[in-house]
Parts: sequence; structure tokens; C-alpha cells
Amino acid sequence: MLRLEKGRNFPWLVLALLAFGANAADPRYISIQGTPDGIGKVYMGREIAKVMSYRGADWLERPERAQEERPDLVLAALDLKPGMLVADIGAGSGYYSSRMAEHVGKSGMVYAVDVQPEMLDILRLQMRLQRVTNVMPILGSETDPKLPERALDLAIMVDVYHEFAYPYEMLAAIVKALKPGGRLVFVEFKSGDPKVSIKPVHTMTEAQVKKEAAVQPLEWVKTVGGLPRQHVVIFRKK
Repeated sequence: MLRLEKGRNFPWLVLALLAFGANAADPRYISIQGTPDGIGKVYMGREIAKVMSYRGADWLERPERAQEERPDLVLAALDLKPGMLVADIGAGSGYYSSRMAEHVGKSGMVYAVDVQPEMLDILRLQMRLQRVTNVMPILGSETDPKLPERALDLAIMVDVYHEFAYPYEMLAAIVKALKPGGRLVFVEFKSGDPKVSIKPVHTMTEAQVKKEAAVQPLEWVKTVGGLPRQHVVIFRKK
């Protein structure tokens, strides 16, 4: 217990409380009057988008997605091999999880992370229906994907990074889970492209992705174009 002795400790206490107050609000984030699709929180000049609810999971499994987004081209860019350990961050219904599971084979594993328990229930059902056994659902938090440290060959975030409530902390935790030289992949809808009929706050430019990745121990490897509505930006852990 702190004991005050005739005011001797009072100036120190005041300074300590002021310092605590200054650090209580994270300087990385700025509060604003939010847009209808944002959360009123800005990180590095970008308003963070609202999380897509599990109630919209059917949209993730729509048949036309194969042509609209060309997941075959995304998977080809990942260069997955049997035995790899990979993570699908913001896995949703498991659309990419099941496809990556096929590429890494029975000797590999896909960690399917989501923050909505209901979404993971949908993912489990999808994996049972598809008889996929090498996908492990993980309930993450807003700041931690709950992944094993220095274990992953690759982590991918498909149309989800822009929704992270704490992008700095979440990205740092994902990088921590990568092996040295492991790859981190952002798949985001192209910002400013009139052909992309997605709400602006749910899109990102390549420059913004690189800007936010630059504060982590990551180096840019390449950006894969040629997709109808998205770009694939690939980094490697230093």
C-alpha cells in the first residue's frame, strides 16, 4: 500500500498519475466521427471497418465467388507444399481453409482463426460436410490469434485485415507466430477501383498495406495482380 508522508510523496504521485493518464489512450489510434461502415477509429490514416457478422456467412460461400475473386489465382500465389503449417486469419466459413488444407495435405495443418464463435461453428460444419480433417478452428481475440509461436510457414488474411480493431497488436502477434522467413499474405479489395463494388472502408490500396506492414519486422516480397477485384500483397518475416 502506498503511504504518504506529510506531502513528501505527493509530487511523485501526481507525476505518476499524469503519466498513467497519458499512456491510457493508445497513441496509435485516433477516434473520429465514424462513417456508417466504420468503427470511428483511425489507424495510420485509415478508418477501421466494422466486422462482417456471421449472419453473412452465406455470402462467403456464394457460387459466383470463384469467378468474381479467382481464389485459384490466390492459391497459386501462395506456393503451398505438403506438410506446411499455415493460418487462415479471419477464416469465416472456411472457404480458403478447406482449399489450403487440400494443398498442405494430411501431413500439414491449417489453423482457422476467427473472433466469432458462431462463425467457427459454421466452419466446423463446412469441414465435416467436406470431410476435411486437417483444419483446426481457433477462437482468437481482437489482439491475439492464439497461434503457436514461430511455427507457421504462412499466414493469410483474405478481405479481413481492414476489420481488425487493433491492427498493430494483431499483426505483431501474427508475425510472432511465423517462422523466420515465414510469409504473411494480405488479400484486399482494391481501393479506388470503379470496378470493385465494395464499400470503400472495406478496401485498401497496396500503398496502405505496405505502410502498415512496415512497422512490423516484415519485408515486402511481391504484389500479385491480375485478380478481378483484389490484390495479393506478400511479405516475409525478417
